[in-house]
Amino acid sequence: MAKTQLNVRVDEETARAARERAGARGMSVNRYIEELVRQDAGEAGRAFVDSAADFMNQYASVFAEEFAEARCGDRGEGRG
Repeated sequence: MAKTQLNVRVDEETARAARERAGARGMSVNRYIEELVRQDAGEAGRAFVDSAADFMNQYASVFAEEFAEARCGDRGEGRG
């Protein structure tokens, strides 16, 4: 994957923390920041999937009932 240069400005304390944490992990600051962004992007994706799964679990019976009625209605069945 091609690399793109990204320049950011942070306060000195944030820069110091980034250098320290990257060094403690044995990686460059660039790699450390790259990993943080990837983790954050992955967490957002997981949060979306988890929320969608929770929604479907909560409303599964509503969807099942609605689609069962629609299927029966399409065939002219199940209605009095």
